[in-house]
Order: sequence, then C-alpha cells, then structure tokens
Amino acid sequence: MLKRIDASELKVGMAIHDLDCGWMEHPFIRSRFVLRDEAEIRKIRDAGIRGVVINCRLGLDVEDAPSLAQASAQTEAEVQCVAAAAARVLPQRASLEEERGRATHVRKQAIELVRNVMQDARLGRAVELDRVTPVVENVTESILRNSGALIGLLRIKTKDDYTFLHSVSVCALLVAFCRSRKLDDATTREAGIGGLLHDTGKALVPDAILNKQGRLTDEEFAIIRRHPRDGYDILKQSPEIGAIPLDITLHHHERMDGTGYPEQQKEGQISELVQMSAIVDVYDAITSDRCYHKGMPAAQALRKIYEWSKFHFNPVLAQEFMRCVGIYPVGTLVLLESGRLGVVVEPHETSLLTPKVKVFFNTRSQSYIAPLTVDLARPLGYGGGDKIVSYELPEKWKVDPARFLS
Repeated sequence: MLKRIDASELKVGMAIHDLDCGWMEHPFIRSRFVLRDEAEIRKIRDAGIRGVVINCRLGLDVEDAPSLAQASAQTEAEVQCVAAAAARVLPQRASLEEERGRATHVRKQAIELVRNVMQDARLGRAVELDRVTPVVENVTESILRNSGALIGLLRIKTKDDYTFLHSVSVCALLVAFCRSRKLDDATTREAGIGGLLHDTGKALVPDAILNKQGRLTDEEFAIIRRHPRDGYDILKQSPEIGAIPLDITLHHHERMDGTGYPEQQKEGQISELVQMSAIVDVYDAITSDRCYHKGMPAAQALRKIYEWSKFHFNPVLAQEFMRCVGIYPVGTLVLLESGRLGVVVEPHETSLLTPKVKVFFNTRSQSYIAPLTVDLARPLGYGGGDKIVSYELPEKWKVDPARFLS
C-alpha cells in the first residue's frame, strides 16, 4: 500500500515511492529507494521536502498514515471548496478562435525576444528595455482579449526551446494573475517584464547542464542555483530596469518556509509579487515536458501547488491563482457524468466548476464522436446538462486533447 506521510516521520528502512516535489528539487538520483541511513533522511529534510509517499509493502509502515488515495481524495475535496468560492477569471473579450491567430503572433514575437536577450547576455550586453516593454504590452493585450488562447498555446513546448517558452509562459501567467487580482497597469507591466526576464541568468549556464538528461551532480546543481543572482547582475546593467523585475529575477526561487535560494528568505521577507511569481514559475515548470521528466497535466499541477502551499507558497495567493486559471484550466481533459471525454476550451467567469467543454469521445462505446461544445453552466436542452466527474490523463485514454482546442 502507498501512504503519504510527513518527512518528520521518516525512518531508516522505509521505502520511498515518491519524493513529493519537482524533479529538480531533490538531491537523489532516483525517486524510489529504501532509506539506508539517517544521512539520507537529513538530505530529504534539508532539501525542503515536507511530504513523501512510502510503499509499505517494500519497507516500514506508519499505521495511522492516510493511504495515497485517501490523501488525494482529501486534497480534491479541499480544491473543490476553493472552486466554490467566487472565481477571478478574466472576462473574455474575444472567443478562443478569434484570439488564437493573434496569440500565435504574440507567442512568436516574445520567444524571439527572449532568445535575443539570452544571446545578448552571453555576449555581455545589457538588456534593452525598450525592446522588452512593447512585447509585454502585446502579451497583456492578448491576455485581456482571451487569456486561454495565449496561455493554451504556451503549454505546448519543445524540449529544445523550453527555456525561452518557459519565460514567455511565466510572463503571460503572471500578467493574467495580476489582472485577476486587479493590480494597476504599471505594476502589471513591471511584473510582466520580471516574468519575461526572470531566467536571464540561465544564459550563463552551459547548455550541457541545462539540457542534461540524467540527474545533475552537486556541482552542476550549484551552477544552476546561481542563475537568479546572475540574472539580477545582468539586468542591473540596464539603468532603466525597475525594482520589481529585479526582485522577481533574484528571488523567484525563495520559499515561505526558508528552504529556497539564493537568500533563504522566509515569510515576511518575500514581496507579494515574488510570491506570485514563485507559484507561476513552479506551475509552468511542472506542467512542461523536459529532457529529464514528463510534465503533469495542468489540473494535477494545481493540486500539487495547493498541497505545497501549506509550506512553500502563500496559501491565499495559491488559491487565488487557482481561481485565476481555473481548477480545470483550458486544455484540461475531463470526464463528464454522461461518460463523454472533453477538453476545457473556455472558463466560466464566475464558476470554476462549469467551464465550456468540447466533447469528442464516448468512454462507454470507446469511440470518437462528432466534436460538440457543451456549456456546463447551462441546463439540459440549452447546450449544457452535464457535469465534470474528474480530470483525466490523456495517456490513460490514448487521446490528444490539444487536437480539439481549435
């Protein structure tokens, strides 16, 4: 049986099934192993890992610990409660189809800018802010027209272009987050600049380390962990750079419990915009395919963010982010009560539980059906009359929900 326990309960002889964190956040070659000594337990705790999954069939048990299924069910119940509160979804000024073409252009423009910024940084050149600001403004305008179009496109990443695409994604998500929290235009723009430039320091990390398929050595990991400070130093060369982008760049890996880097800041020391950027950065990272791990579905990632907010993130902001993107973000594969599978194509403005879903597969007959958009906020006979049962893994059903987004 698999059980979820707190790291404080670990003992030698327990079989680790999963270190409940991002792949890059733990110091072990494998995520599944039997604890051999106290030193391994200390390494887990020192890495800031607070929850782990153990396999009681292969090692010591914790009798009163919840099973993994029970713990996941509890998390889902809590997430549904979060969803029941008023949503902060941005109103859609254009349909997904109308905005997709413009969003494609904005995506291409932003990726090219980040690529050029990284190249300039490698050559020791200062970042030209007059080239960055117009791109952030274009991202913001696309988000205001239809946030799902650009954010949905940015979920599709190639492993080779991850660094550039990740920076654009963080920019777009952070702008959407700021808008949903009704922050002013100037603050939102500065936050967007910070999101777009937050990983500039990775320009100084050798490609062999950035794209390494296996686990990093301690020395390589130390090089990676220098990128916030390196990025800060690079951006400081631009006299017009604002305090917000500098703060986001230097501190986006800080955590509320003091287990982050480079300064091990704690709650009360980390600015609100940095707290927001930390959530966005992790969310996009864990939903992306990398050379060393496969990204998880967005809905699953949000539940991880919720769990980790008990230690690493601001729990209030984590819940506000979930309300911003929806607990079933655009592109999520969902199973409906009718037995149909569909992909979420548009959030509801006030209800996170009733987005618009394009259904395309009948699980009862195991066959594809004519794609149809169902508005879950409407009753039967008016284009609705169905309900989400769960989010699903595409590989389970061997379907590609992205095919049905347009």
